[in-house]
Order: sequence, then structure tokens, then C-alpha cells
Amino acid sequence: MSVQEQPSLTMDLNEAAAESIGLSDARIADIIAALHEGYAQDLSGLIASLSTSETVDLIQKIGTDDRKVLLDEFTDFFDPDVFSELDPDLRRDTLSEMEAHKVARIVSDLDSDDALDLILNLDPIFQKEILRKLSAKDRVTLEEGLTFPEDSAGRLMQREFVAIPKFWTVGKTIDYLRAAAEDLPDDFRDIIIIDPAYHVSGELPLDRLVKSKRSEKIENITLDTTHTVPAAMDQEEVAMIFRREGLSTAPVIDENERLIGVITIDDVIDVIDEEAAEDILKLAGVEGGDLYRAVLSTTTSRFKWLFVNLITAIVASLVIAMFDATIEQLVALAVLMPIVASMGGNAGTQALTVAVRALATKEVSETNMFRIIWKETLVGTLNGVGFAIIMGLIAALWFSSPLLGFVIGAAMILNLICAGLFGAGIPIFLNRIGADPALASTVFLTTVTDVVGFFGFLGLAALFLV
Repeated sequence: MSVQEQPSLTMDLNEAAAESIGLSDARIADIIAALHEGYAQDLSGLIASLSTSETVDLIQKIGTDDRKVLLDEFTDFFDPDVFSELDPDLRRDTLSEMEAHKVARIVSDLDSDDALDLILNLDPIFQKEILRKLSAKDRVTLEEGLTFPEDSAGRLMQREFVAIPKFWTVGKTIDYLRAAAEDLPDDFRDIIIIDPAYHVSGELPLDRLVKSKRSEKIENITLDTTHTVPAAMDQEEVAMIFRREGLSTAPVIDENERLIGVITIDDVIDVIDEEAAEDILKLAGVEGGDLYRAVLSTTTSRFKWLFVNLITAIVASLVIAMFDATIEQLVALAVLMPIVASMGGNAGTQALTVAVRALATKEVSETNMFRIIWKETLVGTLNGVGFAIIMGLIAALWFSSPLLGFVIGAAMILNLICAGLFGAGIPIFLNRIGADPALASTVFLTTVTDVVGFFGFLGLAALFLV
């Protein structure tokens, strides 16, 4: 690659950007090539021209060695928000390899909530080293944020907000906002109204402010209802409030009900995404961040759940062993046996998914939990009857045995009834006793459907066919 070719690299990248959404593999390859060739000036311009999401794509998709070189030499050209958007495990590993003063510079350019999130999972010693290099104001803010419980509103909130007295007028408020423009948050939608003791009196959306006359008193145009959030409240509960009430902003208060921060909708969207992804991964016994974790660490985390699944598989095998003589006499049972267990497992997973989601969104309570379990049991029963007819006819014609068709049909009904009952019932029961339904339900459900499926099918076969 010659010096004369450098401008064409930029043009090629810009053309590719127009043709696709996000950072294409071709663009990544060109940037890596420029990195290897040592065209620092051209590469710095390319990096600076990337959007935040494109830069995140670049950092997350390139190899470890290339990533280290890129971050060592070109960190100053990255928007600080890039580090907030990285995968949490990759972000921790990336920042841990950087010098403390570089991380401190990134942290100081972020909103307080993003800054806190950035240093949360770092080594405590490295954390303190970073904090020492921050301004006194930033250091105090982050140190106080670290004292709040994990996954709480206090960890989620940002300290940059606009609060005004309730006795001001619209005109005075607008004049204040214009005069203090440089000190205001970069992005805000609501103004918090406070009394002299810093207690929240209301909220005022910006659209209401600009539509009102200058002489109008602020207390006359505030929202009728204000949803304050205690700093110790769990982030899932915060997300539920935003979802239920359709909020864009919520004030956060301390134990004395004094305003200490705000939570915005973009933070809540991140929580919803994080919790949903966590539940999906837990259903499969996988931990978040496995894509970027070390092989040994990932293997260890998955091994324990695979081991639990092995135990449940052995239990199911023991049930089959009880009927080994029956299977020897009728080979067709070995052919049809997996069908019964598979249908039960799939039907149970459907009911399980519905129940876990309902629990996550707080749609299940003592009022309706038995109705939900009954509905899923009824759905399992109806599906069981339908598939019993289908599979019964297939088995009867396949093996020329109407009685075998009856046996597999009866087993199918029994297993799908249990699939609906336990698929909905297990996560609800686990939630009631304080266990995580997303993490433990799948193992229990697999055991139930396998054991009931095999025992029902082989037991009926031993009773009617042998």
C-alpha cells in the first residue's frame, strides 16, 4: 500500500458505510490493514469519523492483539461513550489493560451514571487508582455511587439534572436555562420541581414549559403525578414503573426523600435489555458475556449446569432400565420412545417460557397464578389429544398394531398434560420460594417430562402389549 493510495482507503470506507448499516467486515478489514501498515495519520482520521456504534463494532470484532494496539495508540480518538457501549466483560478486560490516567480521562467525560457503570467491575485497587486521578467533584460523586446496592436505582441514576423552585415563573425558568446552558446536562427532557428542603414537588416536561406564558407560575403547569424512586429500589422494579406509567424521567430520592439524581428512559431500556438477555441465557444455563470470556472460564461456568443435566439424564435412563425386558420384547418401543419425551420437552418449554416472562414482567401474582397454571395445563391437554390422534394413527399403521397406537397416544396425552402443568407451575413455585425461576426451571422441567414420558409410555406398553 503506497502513500498515494491512502485517500482511496478513506473513500472506499465511506462508500461502504453508505451501502450498509453498521460497520461491515470489509471496512473492518481495511482498518486492520491500515493498522498493520502503520498509517497512523490516516487511521486516526478514520477512527474519528466512525459513529459510536461503528467503533463498538470495530473493537468487539477485531482480534485481541489488534484491539490492544488500537487502544494503546488511538484511545484519544475514541468517543468516551464507546466504552460505555462495550460488552461488560470486554469492557472490564479492555480498561484493566489501560493506564489509570487514561481511564480517568474517559470517565471524566461521561455522565455520572455511565462513569459509574464503567468502573463498577474493575479491580478495587485499580478503581481507587482511577478515582485518585479524578477531580474532587467527580471522585465524590462516584464514591457515593459505589455505596449503593448492586443493581439499585442509586447505581442507575445520573447526578446531572435540572431542578428549580416551585415558586418560579416560566419566564424566570427559561432565562435561567439560557444563562446556565453550559452547566446543564447534554440531554434532558424534564425539569424537577423542588421545595426549599430539596424535596420533589413535581415534574415539568420541556414541552409544557415552552408552550406556557412567561408570567405563568411553575407550580401551575407541573404534571399532576410525580413518580419518585428510592435510591435503594431494585432496577427491575424501576423498569416496571417506567413501563407501567410510560415515564421518560423519574427523580431519585434518598432515605430523607431529598432529590439526589434522575433516571432516564435510555438507562431503563438498557436495564430491560440486560434483564431479558440474562433470563434467556439462564434458561440455557449460560452466563452473560460468554462471547468474550476466556475459554477456561466459559467452560467452567457451563460445566456445572451440564453436570446437573447429566444427573437428570441418568434419572431418565434409570426409568428406561426398569423396562429393559419390555423393550427387548418389542423393538418398536425403542423407536417411538424419543418422540414422547421430545414432544413433552418442547411443550413444557413453551409453557415455561410464557411463565418466566410473565414473572419477569410482574404479571403473575397470587390472584392469577393458579389461573395461569390451569390454562397451560388445559393447553397441554388439548395439544396432547391432538398429537395423540396423529401419532396413534402413524404408529398403528407403521407397526400394524392398533394397540401400540393407543399406548403411544395415551402416553402423549399424559406427558403433555404434565408438560403444561409443570412448565408453568415450576417457575411460579420457584419464584414463590425465592429461587431464580429462569436459572433452575429448565433442569427440573426436563427431568419431569423425560421421567413421565418414559415411565408412562413404557409402563402402558408393559401393561397392554407384553
